Amino acid sequence: MCGEETVKNVWREKDGKSGREREREREREREREREREREREREREREREKERER
Repeated sequence: MCGEETVKNVWREKDGKSGREREREREREREREREREREREREREREREKERER
């Protein structure tokens, strides 16, 4: 546990961000990834619709 805290402190020194800020960034990144996945899914759905129409 002590080693973990040291690593967190090193990260904070490197980019000046706290763990909380980093966690928020990860959350935003996950959100963007989910959004991209939804977009791909919609795109596939549209392709299927076109195939059915032919």
